[in-house]
Amino acid sequence: MDPRDSAPDSWELEEDAEAPAAAAELPASFAALNVNAKPFVPNVNAAVFVPTSFQAGAADMPAADGAPDPVASMEVAETAAPVENGGTEADMTTEEETWEQKEEPGGGGGGGGGGGGGRGRQQDLGSGGACQEGTAGSEDEEMMEEEEEEIPMHKVAPPPPDAPKKEHVNVVFIGHVDAGKSTIGGQIMYLTGMVEKRTLEKYEREAKEKNRETWYLSWALDTNQEERDKGKTVEVGRAYFETEKKHFTILDAPGHKSFVPNMIGGASQADLAVLVISARKGEFETGFEKGGQTREHAMLAKTAGVKHLIVLVNKMDDPTVHWSLERYEECKEKLVPFLKKVGFNPKKDIHFMPCSGLAGSNLKDPVPECPWYTGLPFISHLDSLPNFTRSNDGPVRLPIVDKYKDMGTVILGKLESGCISKAQQLVMMPNRHTVEVLSLLSDDVETDDACPGENLKLRLKGIEEEEILPGFILCSPDNLCHSGRTFDAQIVIIEHKSIICPGYNAVLHIHTCIEEVQISALICLVDKKSGEKSKTRPRFVKQDQVCIARLRAAGVICLETFKDFPQMGRFTLRDEGKTIAIGKVLKLVPEKD
Repeated sequence: MDPRDSAPDSWELEEDAEAPAAAAELPASFAALNVNAKPFVPNVNAAVFVPTSFQAGAADMPAADGAPDPVASMEVAETAAPVENGGTEADMTTEEETWEQKEEPGGGGGGGGGGGGGRGRQQDLGSGGACQEGTAGSEDEEMMEEEEEEIPMHKVAPPPPDAPKKEHVNVVFIGHVDAGKSTIGGQIMYLTGMVEKRTLEKYEREAKEKNRETWYLSWALDTNQEERDKGKTVEVGRAYFETEKKHFTILDAPGHKSFVPNMIGGASQADLAVLVISARKGEFETGFEKGGQTREHAMLAKTAGVKHLIVLVNKMDDPTVHWSLERYEECKEKLVPFLKKVGFNPKKDIHFMPCSGLAGSNLKDPVPECPWYTGLPFISHLDSLPNFTRSNDGPVRLPIVDKYKDMGTVILGKLESGCISKAQQLVMMPNRHTVEVLSLLSDDVETDDACPGENLKLRLKGIEEEEILPGFILCSPDNLCHSGRTFDAQIVIIEHKSIICPGYNAVLHIHTCIEEVQISALICLVDKKSGEKSKTRPRFVKQDQVCIARLRAAGVICLETFKDFPQMGRFTLRDEGKTIAIGKVLKLVPEKD
């Protein structure tokens, strides 16, 4: 751009106009700069657009000029730069371009494009369009394309306070060990901008040092050392990401059979399950055989109350598979009858899709190598699912998953029904402690109130951390949940070698609670087809039979009948590391004094 065109008139004009404008807009612009400029500044500037010699210019401009409004700053930069820095005309043009870069992403920092990148750019192109000519214009277009690619990385900043609340959906990733659950979770977080590229590069380096370079994506969810060393998830990993319409919490369940109890806790908080199966030759078969976790997890998810299942056929890019339709159909044919038997309706509840977690194929964008799959990619499919129906006006019920000390007592759990707000009085059952909510965090973002379906961290007053156990329930004082030790339930024996008689002990998993129970009496058998009850009491039950039995827990537990409140009325019985039976609570038996 020729300085003679604009220098004389814009010089005085801009100088005069700039002072009040700059003073007024400084705080706002600075706030914007600071918030958005963190993540990508060095990486993108260095690698993509700006040769290193210009970076200094870009860096000291904001210091020199403050952050006035975009148009003013561009004009001033063109003319004022040579005076301040004693630069040449060439310097001027570079100054001007870098300054445009700086300003355009809505104060979003050097070319990385912060949260408001897209919006800021549109305004600037509108306002500063006049002073872009020749090379600057064309370079700008290139920069624009570059930045358009980068912008999605941080679109998912914490939402502005006045934004409408998105629907919260909890997604649990289940499946056999090493099917790629954590890797897919990590890849989704990267694709939706919840994990920075720099962080992943660091994980990749660390994983390479341990000769485990394919594990680096899963490290975004497997955070503790033991999980990383062994490459196995142990505890349910948590993370969250957002799409245009919904807010998702990822619950990354462990696949190993030793950690099934943890997986049940994760599944009990989920609305939606993603069953990850490996298409690699041999891996799918192992996961699906008698002892594999594919079967057990699908069944436990159904018992935990997950209504919708997405089956991701992972590792489709493996050399043994090569996106082959035959292999995909083979996995599908084997799974559908089993899932049907568990209780999912193949037409409505199950959706199959091929993907590759490590490469990220078909998670966000469709795959060219896979022309036979015509559906939506995974993230878009999640976004297009119908909304869940939840009762906002029901009584408060929050089963506790975990607790710890942090400036008070903090508990974690998913709000099943009712709404919680700050400073509300609640009752912790079955201890009947009255507690007050000091603060609410929904997916690590502080809020004043929360609706059903959200994963919450609550800081409580009036109770010590030692007095809480996972499986306790926060209730509203005027409507307490039921608690007791003895209850009648209908159970289906799924796998057990010998017979089960009264006096049999097992471990009961109900919502987030784990307790030892004893079958104290068998009341009657139920015919699977007709639903008729036997007249006489059975002396024992065996595999594949359905019976109504009286169960007695070792301690007092919180539960509801299945009819009143399904999430707290379904349970599984496990013994010797296997799931023996699933069932639902029919009625609570009051204690005899």
